[in-house]
Amino acid sequence: MEISYAPATGVLSNIWLLVAIPLASAAILLLLGKRADKWGHWLGVASVAASFVLGLIFFVSLSGLEASQRSAELSLWDFIVVGRLNVDFGLLFDPLAGVFVLLITGVGSLIHLYAVGYMEHDPGRRKFFGYFNLFVSAMLLLVLGNNYVMLYFGWEGVGLASYLLISFWYTRPSAATAGKKAFLMNRVGDAGLAIGIFLMFTELGSTQYEDVFNGVDSLAAGTILVMGILLLLGACGKSGQFPLQAWLPDAMEGPTPVSALIHAATMVTAGVYLIARSNPIFSANTTLQLVVVSVGALTLLIGCVIGAAKDDIKRVLAWSTVSQIGYMFLGVGLGGGAYALAIVHLLAHGFFKANMFLGAGSVMHGMHDQVDIRRFGGLSKHMKITWLTFGTGWLAIIGIPPLSGYFSKEPIIAAAFEREVVWEAWVFGMAALIGAGLTAFYMTRLFVLTFHGPARWTEDNQHPHESPAIMTIPLILLAIGSVGAGFLMSTSVPDWLNPVFGEHGEEAHGVLSHTVITALSLVVTIIGAGLAWALFRRGTALEPQPAGVLVTAARRNLYTDAFNEAVFERPGIYLTRALVYLDGKGIDGLVNGLAAAVGGGSGRLRRLQTGFVRSYALSMLTGAMLVVGAFLAIQLGWLA
Repeated sequence: MEISYAPATGVLSNIWLLVAIPLASAAILLLLGKRADKWGHWLGVASVAASFVLGLIFFVSLSGLEASQRSAELSLWDFIVVGRLNVDFGLLFDPLAGVFVLLITGVGSLIHLYAVGYMEHDPGRRKFFGYFNLFVSAMLLLVLGNNYVMLYFGWEGVGLASYLLISFWYTRPSAATAGKKAFLMNRVGDAGLAIGIFLMFTELGSTQYEDVFNGVDSLAAGTILVMGILLLLGACGKSGQFPLQAWLPDAMEGPTPVSALIHAATMVTAGVYLIARSNPIFSANTTLQLVVVSVGALTLLIGCVIGAAKDDIKRVLAWSTVSQIGYMFLGVGLGGGAYALAIVHLLAHGFFKANMFLGAGSVMHGMHDQVDIRRFGGLSKHMKITWLTFGTGWLAIIGIPPLSGYFSKEPIIAAAFEREVVWEAWVFGMAALIGAGLTAFYMTRLFVLTFHGPARWTEDNQHPHESPAIMTIPLILLAIGSVGAGFLMSTSVPDWLNPVFGEHGEEAHGVLSHTVITALSLVVTIIGAGLAWALFRRGTALEPQPAGVLVTAARRNLYTDAFNEAVFERPGIYLTRALVYLDGKGIDGLVNGLAAAVGGGSGRLRRLQTGFVRSYALSMLTGAMLVVGAFLAIQLGWLA
């Protein structure tokens, strides 16, 4: 299918405002300094809300066009012109970019509003909103860029802003370390993405989406595989997928609104967007698709197992994000109609996960920043709005009909069972099915220990209370999305995305029928939730108890951090020390030794220059006598 984008006209020629408005707000908040402290947070909220309104206008304008013409490409100026490399600073608003814009700005607006109350007493609130706006602007550039260089430009902007937000409370060593960890681990993935873009230009002479996608058929299978794996490496870094998932849970050290924005609607979805946008590349190689599916299936299980062993409310939600993004990777890896299924789950996840992260922040607000779910219990009586809204997110993520997660996750499980290769259908289908049961278990454990059972509060936080309206209103709106968004999006988004992913007919019948898969999904979900309810409805021990091998491994993140430390960190430290020693004692030693030899030799020669005339006369006499003696010896034949 030949891919072409229509030039932006009319109202769509203003799509640059989507990026410019939050960027301008960030500049104002960061440059004005304390002069903007009193009103800066409201400017931050208004800028993202304005981008949402504009995005909605552009979305409606796009929907009024024929399906084949639903794109608007805007070229602003030549960004890089060097030899054959001509990079356009341009934007692309098409069905895929449109849904991401609405998610980023819509959910982002609610998170910004929530942050006004959450950060009310923080002296750096104005600076926080400046970083928040910078993050949103970079994310919008990422999804709106019309070529891979522009995507990379936004990609790095998101990485910078996330570092600033995760380590916002940098006076806490844990926050500073978490920000640095996120930054460094993302650099690994970013290097893969950059090399992949270099390979595109080398093979195709362009980084424009049109040129790359239309030129894929001319590439060798090996080139496509290498290019796709490099892009996948970048996607794994941003989306916290195996083997680059370790940074994501540690990012919980940032303020809770940061956790909601990064882990629900924006940064972690960037990897899914990259693969979805690059669907012509990934669909051109079945081996490449198998790699993506394998990464998604493995990661969703890793996230579930570790999440079941954590006691920090935000870290449980973080590992659930790792797992749910794994489902999205599974979807985009399956290809065909599953591309759209992954995007539907991504959108639904934006609602219910933002809802739960903000709900966790509400719980922390009412419990003096306590995060240990073993020390909660009985909060449903004291925080009814938070309990009800968090409950909708819980039911949505575990996939209880008719909430959104049921309509977004179950079709991905069914698509996994429809793989043409039978063993792949069973392996990936069962992985997705087991993940659904584990998700129900650990999310029910989280919900029950937090809001039900006996109160287990400590002395310094025994007065739980509901959050103010400015924090609960976003919770209510997100809860409404958690309830109804799944059905609405599952019936409309796939057709809307046809111009991007192509039209796909009915999928081939898999190893199990849809009815059986749906029944199995509900059964394992009910079993997982019921088991957690039975185990934790009366509370749990306040201190870690001796556990088996699997639970111990899960508490230690399945030893992935230890593996990274042993294989990468410590050898890297030792290599650095060895290079420093070699540089200091070897290279510098040689240079310094040579300089010392010259200096010492010149010092010794300098001693011969006494400054006394008699010494110089004696030296001249001695030299003359030696010369005369030599001549006499030659004449007498003594030296013949």
